[in-house]
Amino acid sequence: MISNLLISFELNGKEIHIEAQPDRRVIDLLREDLGLTGPKESCGRGDCGSCSILVDGFVRLSCLMLAVQLNGRKIVTIEGLYGPKGLLHPVQDLFVELGALQCGFCTPGMIMTIIDLLNSNPRPSRDEIREAISGNICRCGAYQKILDAVETISERVSQR
Repeated sequence: MISNLLISFELNGKEIHIEAQPDRRVIDLLREDLGLTGPKESCGRGDCGSCSILVDGFVRLSCLMLAVQLNGRKIVTIEGLYGPKGLLHPVQDLFVELGALQCGFCTPGMIMTIIDLLNSNPRPSRDEIREAISGNICRCGAYQKILDAVETISERVSQR
């Protein structure tokens, strides 16, 4: 039996120190050990994007990461996006405002992917948005409203 390793990282602004098996997946650590159920597991093999999180500001699939890969990193899950006074992140707010979600299963992964896109490209074209979310599967088919929401947020940001 492999012994647990101490893993230290920042999670949603808080320092975490936790022991875990070196082969424990991040999705399992987040959901089962830390109680963060925003990242979802659908496929478990990196095909759907529902488990997306931000690692050092870049979107990553938590079902394909091992817990030891978190050591020393800054992790943000959908739960960590709330702003001051519990306000929604602008991307979350527009998803709600424009109805860019239906069942909500893909929503955390979509939002994390879109935040990564907008951080690197604040004014993406519709094709660039499509490309960015191509690894995220929406079971309900809300893709058009998701595209509209991303276009709207990029327009609002550029007007500031």
